[in-house]
Amino acid sequence: RIHLMAGRIPLGTDRAAVAGEMETTFIENLRYAADLLAQEDMIGLVEPINNRITDPRYYLNTPHQAAVILEKVGRPNLKLQLDLFHCQIMDGNLSRNLETYFPLIGHIQIAQVPGRHEPDSPGELNFPYIFELLESLGYTGYVGCEYAPKGDTVEGLGWLRSYWESRGLQHSGTSK
Repeated sequence: RIHLMAGRIPLGTDRAAVAGEMETTFIENLRYAADLLAQEDMIGLVEPINNRITDPRYYLNTPHQAAVILEKVGRPNLKLQLDLFHCQIMDGNLSRNLETYFPLIGHIQIAQVPGRHEPDSPGELNFPYIFELLESLGYTGYVGCEYAPKGDTVEGLGWLRSYWESRGLQHSGTSK
């Protein structure tokens, strides 16, 4: 799996004025990339990134926009990389978005909103609920942790150990 970036709106350009041309270019580029990736049996991922906080010029901003583009591209080896941090900022309604776009999802990423820290840090998202929803939907892929840990990596993954224990699961590995 590889993330295929959408690019940025050119500096000094009105987003609405270039949206059509950018979409056309992105679709052409995705078709080209998908065909190359298919030769290697790889999946291409497109990720909507919020333009409210993270990158005001990023072209692809919502799951809806990504779904429309994926439909227009029409390649089975292109999927949605749904980063719940960006989705919450742009669209909210995570449960409905996960259910709606589930058939398109090829990868999930997480971070707490608004601080972009660990899932157990203070914020808007209820990750135990989200994880249970993903399980109920049949998600079997990886969940990427794309956040800024408050401490070191091992400390920053303490939330996962707590989550596993709350579910009666054992983790493998060392006590670290």
